[in-house]
Order: sequence, then structure tokens, then C-alpha cells
Amino acid sequence: MSAPLSDAQRRDWLRLSRTQNVGPVTFAQLIARFGTASAALAALPRMVQRGGGDRARIPPIDEITREIDALVKLGGRMIASCEPDFPRGLAAAEPPPPIVSVLGHVSLLQREIVAIVGARNASALGRKLATTIATELSQAGLVVASGLARGIDAAAHEGALANGTVAVVAGGVDNIYPPENGALYERIRTQGCIVSEMPLGQTPQARHFPRRNRIISGLSRGVVIVEASEGSGSLITANFALEQGREIFAVPGSPLDPRAKGTNRLIREGATLTESAADVLAGLRPILGHDFSEPERSTPKVPLDAAVLEAEADRVRALVEEAIGAAPVEVDELVRLCKSSASAVLAVLLELELAGRISRHSGNRVSLA
Repeated sequence: MSAPLSDAQRRDWLRLSRTQNVGPVTFAQLIARFGTASAALAALPRMVQRGGGDRARIPPIDEITREIDALVKLGGRMIASCEPDFPRGLAAAEPPPPIVSVLGHVSLLQREIVAIVGARNASALGRKLATTIATELSQAGLVVASGLARGIDAAAHEGALANGTVAVVAGGVDNIYPPENGALYERIRTQGCIVSEMPLGQTPQARHFPRRNRIISGLSRGVVIVEASEGSGSLITANFALEQGREIFAVPGSPLDPRAKGTNRLIREGATLTESAADVLAGLRPILGHDFSEPERSTPKVPLDAAVLEAEADRVRALVEEAIGAAPVEVDELVRLCKSSASAVLAVLLELELAGRISRHSGNRVSLA
């Protein structure tokens, strides 16, 4: 991993990550193609035009500088995915969040982490078990991560606070949500660590929570689910964990309790049945202390020869646009349909996404926006 970024490089990195229509996948492809955030920013206006958009909406430098300075005044810092201090688990995600804001003890992000998540409307027994498991895991030397929500999340943070806990939030790191957890937030800020990829001051919105959940699972060696109804955010976290190759632990519950439907299904599908911290430690012990496995890089890098690449992209552009519809389609399938190089198809998709004309989906799929 490279050396820390300079102040100017970090500003460019943040500007690129905050540019409209630039998500983690697009960001990674831009860095792979242009080498630096500065070079990618310079190329964006032309790429947006080639994709059929009006103009590139890049945040002004002054706005980015104010955010960085405000975070520093709060005692926090930003860590880019290319820097040595970036959490190892997130760095191994495909793709990692380009940059995260951190308040509190950054060193906790370099330790072994396990997540505990679950229902907001948790039962008293569920909260008690989450607290007990978190306490015992933290006493065993693990940091406990969760999402600072009411219910199971709050119970997990409470149990691990004395020995190390990380709260991943869906808004800015300075935004306390839910307000009822304000006192817990302040204690975690002092004794633990708060992490977010959202801008400072951002109020959490519904679409932000899946991104938060992906970070929770990405930070962790394993995810413990305590009470989760079908369709809950905790199951979204479990799905991210499966995609990232993390271990899944689920606490069983009564078939008569809707909050047990999700966890019981996870157990049927292969999650480790979990009744105590000992079950979690037994499942994690073989992998603790080893490097996170790097994901298989399914997306090839785009060649650096701009003239050749643009000519090939222009040749297949109509075919790519015709093949994309409202239903998500795999990028590999587009390459086969267009009978072109993957690099040319990726270049067209990159331009279309920057222009706001397509959306990306899990499983390396795209659709019309």
C-alpha cells in the first residue's frame, strides 16, 4: 500500500469521490484508467460529454477544503482507500469505499473486528444476549462494530465500549442518529471510533443505510445477527458479508417470533448457529491474524492509450446502448453481445454512468437509469 496522500492529493481524492454519478465502482475504474484523482478530474468533463451528459458536476475545491478543515476541528480525519491507515477489511472489499471519515480512536480499525447487528425493535432477551456476546468478544481482544441503531446495535456497543467498539453511521460522523442514542454516541466518540463515508453534516437517508451496512460487514471478520425479520437491514448486512467472504453467525429464535424469521433462515442456509461468544470465537479462530483475502478482480483495467480506447469505444457505443434496458444485465454479457474488447465496453459504460444514463447494481450488472 502506498504512502499517505498529501493535502492536495486528499482534496482531489475527495472531490472525485463526491462527484455526481461517481460511486465506488466508477471511482475505482477512474483511478485504474488515469492513475491519479487529479488526472481523472481533468478528464471528467470530456467523458461526461461523450456519454451524452451536459457537464460534470464536481464539487468546488473550497467546499471540499471546508469539510476537511471542519472534520479536523472536531478531532477527526479522512482516510483514503490507498493509504496505509485504511482498514484492512475495507481495503479488501470489491470495491472499497474511496474515503472514510473517522472520529475517535483510529487505531481500533487496525485490530480484528467482529460485527453484531440486529432488530431495532429487539426483545429484552435479545438485547441482553447482544450485550453479553459483545462484552465477551471484546474481553477476548476483538473490537465490536455495529450501526448505532436502537435495539441490538446499541446493546452491542454498550457491551463492548470498555474494550473497543466501532460505530458505522449512515449520515456524517457528526450527525447523531437516532437522537435517543446521543449519550452513547458521545461515549463512543471518546472511547471508541465513529466511521462514515458520507459528507460531514449529512442527515441519514434511506438509501444511505445499505452503504453503511456494507462498511460494517467489510470491516469485520464475521457478522453476528441477533433477531432479524425477513427483509430487514440486518439481512442486507448478512448478504454483503456473504459477498465479501465473511463468516455469518445467527442466533436462533422462536418460530412464533417474526424477529427470528431471518436468523432462523440464515441458519438453515448454512450460518453458524450461535448461542454465545464461544461459538463466534470457535468459528473465527482459524482465520484471526491472517490477512483478508483479496477478492477476485473480475473487471479488467482499461488501457491507458486514450486515442485507441476512444476509437474502439465509439465503434461499439451504439451496440452497448442498445443492449442495456430497464432490467439489470451483467457486464460480461454485454461484452459477449457486443463482440468487443472488455476495455471498450467498460469505457462506454463509464461514460454513460458519468452522464447519469445508467445505474450499477450488485453482481457487476447495469441498467438504464
